[in-house]
Amino acid sequence: MSGQAQSDSGSEHHPFLHHEMSAEEQEKLKTLRRAAGASFIGNFIEWFDYASYGYLAAVIGTVFIPSEDKNIQLISAFAIFAMSFILRPVGGLIWGIWGDKYGRRSALSWSILIMSGSTFLIAFLPGHKTIGLAAAICLLVLRMIQGFSASGEYAGAGTFLAEYAPAKKRGMYTALVPASTAVGLLAASFLTACLFHFLSAAQIESWGWRIPFLLAGPLGMIGRYIRLHLEDSPTYIAMKEAISGGQKQSVPMSKVLRDHTRTICVSFGVASLNAVAFYLLLSYMPTYVEQELGFSSDLATALSTAPLIVYIGSIMVMGHLSDTHGRRKMLLIASVAFIVLTVPIFMLMGTRNVWVVLLCEIAFAIMLTINDGTLATFLAESFPTEVRYTGFALSFNTANALLGGTAPTIATALIQYTGSSLAPAYYLAFIAFLALTAMLAIPQHATSALDREQAESAQSQG
Repeated sequence: MSGQAQSDSGSEHHPFLHHEMSAEEQEKLKTLRRAAGASFIGNFIEWFDYASYGYLAAVIGTVFIPSEDKNIQLISAFAIFAMSFILRPVGGLIWGIWGDKYGRRSALSWSILIMSGSTFLIAFLPGHKTIGLAAAICLLVLRMIQGFSASGEYAGAGTFLAEYAPAKKRGMYTALVPASTAVGLLAASFLTACLFHFLSAAQIESWGWRIPFLLAGPLGMIGRYIRLHLEDSPTYIAMKEAISGGQKQSVPMSKVLRDHTRTICVSFGVASLNAVAFYLLLSYMPTYVEQELGFSSDLATALSTAPLIVYIGSIMVMGHLSDTHGRRKMLLIASVAFIVLTVPIFMLMGTRNVWVVLLCEIAFAIMLTINDGTLATFLAESFPTEVRYTGFALSFNTANALLGGTAPTIATALIQYTGSSLAPAYYLAFIAFLALTAMLAIPQHATSALDREQAESAQSQG
């Protein structure tokens, strides 16, 4: 009966069969699309902000850091970027427990409100010339609030969409979550390229850098509205109905760590490659191309556009391939690709040929989608419903706090202290080796916690 249910669900949501659907089936498809939209918009805002900060790091350093040394300003700006990740494990745990106890929708509707609000306020901060060191402190406080609230976004959206999606298309649908991050990055890349093209350096430093942060306000209100008008996932609702007496689910941290220690450790290891590669390649790379390869800032930003377009197009394909070939195989391929190819690709970029650099960035984007198109689904399937949000958020955000948010700072510092522009490549290859080790610890069998629950539910209904 489980297999039949999966087959039926696959046909229900086929886009070319819309005219043959019953009213109930059409409503299910509309609900799935709303869930996809609700999952999409929050991550778009989050990564639009993070990318804008990364692309404008040199300008933000000049505005907020009182120093004559441009390298110190840049490292300090990236350090604030990294410190905004300190609260991510705590935030992930809090949002995860909230989402597991009170519902995915509740957690996601509040996280997007706080995240977009703190991002919006950054646009109104005065610089160090006006209030001195307090400017950098205020920036750090708002970035930490933003990091705390954003820690519930990726994990919550991934959990929410994985639980809504048809079993046979879960990888493809859940790939919308990382796709939304890339669309946010692409929008930030396009906007900052326009800023550098149409505004003078003085105008960007004075007020131009504020524009991306201002946009978070209205976008956040739209996202919150969509989420408030959507029911929780069927999987979560079924779990809540199964709890005797209608009591609220208890999700203490000790239970998550005690009963799922091995899964959290493996998930952290797997997520580590995503954390470092994502921030190095899609946030730090324009700075690397400008500072180390000597390209102009507008050209460095423009060169990041094509890889993002390729990323968005490829990631849905990778999500589909994870449905047909399995999450484990896709994640293993990604790890091996980064171990073998990262250093040679960085060497090729050292030729400083524009077309070679562009092709190298595109190659990196494709390698990254093999991991990113699979990771969210893998993490959602690794934990049972009652702790899915918490386990996903804790492992993913801890990896991003320790390794992701610090990646641009570490890359900049490694280059400065070693004198080698290849230092970030060796660092990324090492992280890929750690991710490979974690992947090899995963058993070959592929029955996920989410699939087992759905099968048991179908059997009980039968």
